[in-house]
Amino acid sequence: MNRTTLSLIAGTAAVAAVTAFAAFDPPSASGAAVPEAVGQLPVERTTLLCPAPSMSDVADTAYTSFTPVTKGTTGSGKAQFQAATEQSADDAGSDQKGKDGKDGKGTGKKADRPVLTPKAPGTPATGDTSGAEAPALVGTADGGFAPGWTVQETTEVAVGTGRGLQGVNCTGADTEFWFPGAATATGRTDYVHLTNPDDSAAVVDIELYGKNGAIKAPLGENLTVEPHASEPILLSTLTDERQTDLTVHVSVRSGRVGAAVQALDDKAGGDWLAAAADPAGSLVLPGIPKDATDVRLIAFTPGDDDADLKIRLASPDGLITPAGNETVHVKSGMTTAVDLGDVTRGEAGSLVLTPADQTVPVVAALQVVRGKGDKRETAFIPATAAVGARATSADNSEKGTTLALTAPTATATVKVTASAGSEGGTPVTKTYTVKSGTTQNIDAPVPAGMKGTYALTVEPVSGGPVYASRTLAVTEGGIPAFTVQTLPNDHGMVSVPQAEEDLSVLQK
Repeated sequence: MNRTTLSLIAGTAAVAAVTAFAAFDPPSASGAAVPEAVGQLPVERTTLLCPAPSMSDVADTAYTSFTPVTKGTTGSGKAQFQAATEQSADDAGSDQKGKDGKDGKGTGKKADRPVLTPKAPGTPATGDTSGAEAPALVGTADGGFAPGWTVQETTEVAVGTGRGLQGVNCTGADTEFWFPGAATATGRTDYVHLTNPDDSAAVVDIELYGKNGAIKAPLGENLTVEPHASEPILLSTLTDERQTDLTVHVSVRSGRVGAAVQALDDKAGGDWLAAAADPAGSLVLPGIPKDATDVRLIAFTPGDDDADLKIRLASPDGLITPAGNETVHVKSGMTTAVDLGDVTRGEAGSLVLTPADQTVPVVAALQVVRGKGDKRETAFIPATAAVGARATSADNSEKGTTLALTAPTATATVKVTASAGSEGGTPVTKTYTVKSGTTQNIDAPVPAGMKGTYALTVEPVSGGPVYASRTLAVTEGGIPAFTVQTLPNDHGMVSVPQAEEDLSVLQK
């Protein structure tokens, strides 16, 4: 190849690169026009990370995968899972070893076969596993399977620490997570599960904050999570301090991970504690079960200023202030806990936190208990983002499913669609009105002729912002087992700016 040809190739590449850059370059100080947004387009690829479900030999875990039907998608694409201990295709043939010492193949038969095979958009797919050896999973979906792809992991543990129902939505990777509500107290066994979906190692720090501030935990610094691997970190091994209320901060120095806390109690069951919404001045924690016997608020502010927050309950009749708990003072860098007791008093409710004075960013979660004595069961409700355009909930059943909708600032109209069942049935859609300042536990629609499990999609139609959560409940041996998952936006759509070629930039 001669020099003239090389120059031509280089020049063509430069034109392409500059054109692409110009199409998305922000306006200059001279007042160039901002590119107009074309609107919302379906995402083309989604990655979800599911933590290893349990360390109990008597655990039974069900997985449910669902992609809502989204306008603008093509019929092509696929979704699939692999064990987090497996090698990527790029690593095949190398001498990289998995956690179990095998040649990157995972933990044996359970890791060699897919836990489930997702079905076409609009129809849930289910799979199951059992025992303590089930690995964490890395899932990828592209094309028509990607927009709003949702996977629920639900585990039943018959006896022992954390017995009851544990549920978690598989989530995407990120670089920072806040978990108010963890503990290292006697009787609690809490793990931070870190899963790395990428081809390079991730380096992570785990910081702990208690009632008196930061806790020394040098073993939580500079942790390495190998590519396509998952690590459960027992919190009590990071510090000698035993505290009932902790805030865990996971920050990633390099790479990215998925993170979730598995909080298990010797006597009061347990559940997954999902990451709370990013620090904000006002927070909504939706869907406290109406028969909750004890509700505990855990809050933390990472900034330099203390926060004073108004506490209000969005009930079916409007916003009310819990007697004796009108406000909470959250000291900077210290975890604060408030016992709210049976705050819902037999009615649907969501907690709404707003600034009492100046706005200070806060993270928060609720620890919720149902039942009494040795029949107690625990779940968590972190502060969450609004539904936005659409939220999706998988693994619903005809009995035992409660959908809570909250409109804290203005009346909203919401459309809820029940998908076809995983084994048959016809989708059904209903519309609901949620009055300003209220929470409604709605009678969620069920697919006609439903068999198996089904998914729910929540789509606000008009009015103010809507917050939502879904509760699954079963009774086993007199224990009111339950798990709660909040329903933020399913990120099925992305804003795309209008772009066009502009070769004039080459003349500057």
